[in-house]
Amino acid sequence: MGKAATDSILVTKDQSSEKLSEEGKKTLLAAFFGFTVDMIDVYLPIIALAPAMVYFQPADLSPTVATTLYFLVFVLSLIGRPIGSMIFGYYGDKIGRRKTTLVSILGIAVSTLLIALLPGYAAWGLGGIITMAILRLFAGIFMGGEYTSANPLAMEYAPKQKRGLFGGFINAGFPAGTIIVSVVTLATLKLFPAGDATSAYAVWGWRIPFIIGALLSFALFIYSYYKVPESEVWKESKKADNPLKDLFSKANLAQLGQVFLVMSGVWFATNAIISSLPGMLKMLKVDSTLSTNAQLITNIVMFFLFIFAGAISQKIGRKAVLILFGILGFTVSPILYYYLLSSGYQSAGSLILLVLLVNSLVIPVFGVLTSYITERFHTGVRASGYGVGYSLALIIPALTPFIMLGLQSFMPYVYTPIVILVIGGLFITIGALLGPETKEVDL
Repeated sequence: MGKAATDSILVTKDQSSEKLSEEGKKTLLAAFFGFTVDMIDVYLPIIALAPAMVYFQPADLSPTVATTLYFLVFVLSLIGRPIGSMIFGYYGDKIGRRKTTLVSILGIAVSTLLIALLPGYAAWGLGGIITMAILRLFAGIFMGGEYTSANPLAMEYAPKQKRGLFGGFINAGFPAGTIIVSVVTLATLKLFPAGDATSAYAVWGWRIPFIIGALLSFALFIYSYYKVPESEVWKESKKADNPLKDLFSKANLAQLGQVFLVMSGVWFATNAIISSLPGMLKMLKVDSTLSTNAQLITNIVMFFLFIFAGAISQKIGRKAVLILFGILGFTVSPILYYYLLSSGYQSAGSLILLVLLVNSLVIPVFGVLTSYITERFHTGVRASGYGVGYSLALIIPALTPFIMLGLQSFMPYVYTPIVILVIGGLFITIGALLGPETKEVDL
């Protein structure tokens, strides 16, 4: 028996065993911290920059236009992700998961640091926010590359019977990153209160979370460079001549379309709750510190719910967990969301509880995504399939700010995220019903 065949058997045995190798531990930690850094960069504009947007805008903007600009800064990074997933997915399948991961992490670090150095409207006019938008687009491209390579790499080291748990742990980097941003932002706001465009926070305080995010990215790059190995599963697999062409071929198109539908629902729900809710609370004159506190408490709970969702999917199946969160997304959660926006701000406690419940009924679906999407594609197109399936679905939901503006003709603007949430829940449910169970798949 040849060396390649022997190594392939050893990899398969490791996949089915309960013990995670030392190399697997390193890739798992790198994927978790990578996703944490990714989410820090994603939500810096949502949490840290929100109180300082006046620094980049004319003083006479209407609240609706200002809120839309705020969403657009966030959305541009989402638009960059599909581009990054195609570029880095292709090379992740072609030249290796590790190399593409390193390039993407370094790109995130540089983009985030450059944003922290931007001047405001008084110095550059609209040039400041336009430059920020361009940098957010580039950051999105690199973010699309990070999880496209790092997450399949970690899953290819994970024992088969623990892929759900480990996938949930990796995606718990989502709330972990938001927690870090929230804590740093709260501390900065306390030291340098926000106010008009000349306040200490608006002028430079918001830069502190961005600089911390950049430093964490550089630290992750150093760790990954010295500690993270290449995937043995990938090294021993047959390489596709053109992974993207193979991914969009008849053999793989059906599963890509099904993953696209599920992920479109996930991103609609994410935009409706995580992206839109802080802006809606701001429109309702909720104190920025209270709003940040509500998000902080919610994400601490989300960290554990993500891991639980991944672990429970190993028991009852990925498909069942997806369907459950999808149904909650178009039934119970929208009702609570409406109550929150209409009369939920009766006290700080009631506001925090409702924010927590609205999130908890839908957003932990992320805990099952890494294992589920990895299991939907074979090794030759796994990075491409993971990246494109996860990220290409961002495009239509990225239009959420414009859809909300259109819905304003039929309903109060503040309630428009509820419609987006219902759409998201329906897409998740239908997409999951169209797909198979995957927890017993061999990688």
